[in-house]
Amino acid sequence: MIMLHPLDIFTHCPVCGSPRFEVHNFKSKQCGACGFTYYANPCSATAAFILRGDDLLVVRRAKEPAKGTLDLPGGFVDMGETAEEGMRREIKEETGLDVAQLHYLFSSPNVYMYSGMGVHTLDMDYMVRVAPDVQVRAADDAAECLWIPLREVCPADFGLTSIRNAVIRFLDEKPYLNPLPE
Repeated sequence: MIMLHPLDIFTHCPVCGSPRFEVHNFKSKQCGACGFTYYANPCSATAAFILRGDDLLVVRRAKEPAKGTLDLPGGFVDMGETAEEGMRREIKEETGLDVAQLHYLFSSPNVYMYSGMGVHTLDMDYMVRVAPDVQVRAADDAAECLWIPLREVCPADFGLTSIRNAVIRFLDEKPYLNPLPE
């Protein structure tokens, strides 16, 4: 599959419809007719490392890309949402959990394949701790929810490269060993 960049796909100005929509620089196109400049900036995305004691909550992807592989709860931040609001919404949609405290960990650039187009994202990863008796249910993009002991988490089981890399970083940096702020 050939990965197309949005600037390769968009051939006409979205404002005036002119075909004089030409490369302006590496991240933008400009219309030679009306002057509009479109910047291909990254979309915001989130993922959650949800811990119940020493167990990590993972979901099995119900949809492509990487259908059937492991994933972390998360997804795209909607317009008008903060990253934290988007993270809470995605956790609720995929697992049924209502979480209050999110602890930001790190971010990384990513390219998410969608309908043959590479969507550039900025992935923001959070850590969440939940009570031992918490109940989860798979929904939305999650086919199932699984609790895996941290010592048994295998990054190769995660189908999306960005999530796999985040899991490797999480396991290497071990932020779960640090006390969380109140």
